Amino acid sequence: MYDHFRRTGRAPFASELAAHLGVDQGEVTQGLAALSTARHLQVDARGEIAMAHPFSAVPLGFSVMGKNTLWWGGCAWDSFAMPHVIPDEDSVLVATTCPACQAPHAWTVEREAAPKGTQVAHFLVPVTRMWDDVVFTCGNQRIFCSEECVSTWLATTGYERGYVMSLETLWSLAAHWYDGRLKVGYVRREPSEAREYLRGVGLSGAFWGLD
Repeated sequence: MYDHFRRTGRAPFASELAAHLGVDQGEVTQGLAALSTARHLQVDARGEIAMAHPFSAVPLGFSVMGKNTLWWGGCAWDSFAMPHVIPDEDSVLVATTCPACQAPHAWTVEREAAPKGTQVAHFLVPVTRMWDDVVFTCGNQRIFCSEECVSTWLATTGYERGYVMSLETLWSLAAHWYDGRLKVGYVRREPSEAREYLRGVGLSGAFWGLD
């Protein structure tokens, strides 16, 4: 699944996975549903893959362009993670628009250092609720022109303020969060390890479950 995302920019259909594995499509659909329940990926209403972090099969505000492949960026976090996850992409072009004023933004995101910019990322949903509706969560991890644009958007939508961070902090958050994700045998971090990682990139407070 991840290799298909990496190579083609899109999720494999359940029928494609069934053909590849030589099994019945119903078995694949059941397996994907189990993986979704275990929070390894997210399926849509048809039972097809919607998200497998850091990849997305649906547009959520970002595009990520590599040397030869175009991906949907699942969110600000996942988009900035792409060059760190994909071995043959030393840098990618991440593009989006400000949700408040629709101003276009683009950055060359590399492995060695954060991109320059005064924009800020706003994460709406606290970490303890991110998997309540992960597509909504990721669709609301966006990059704004400034704190002023964040405030304007919150006033328009009626949402409460989430967590605001600089591009540098966003890059640090994304840089090693998915280490090993494309390798066979990947094991997700335990909660205690995840908390230490978040603290290590300078995040704190109840939003991140760190109080």
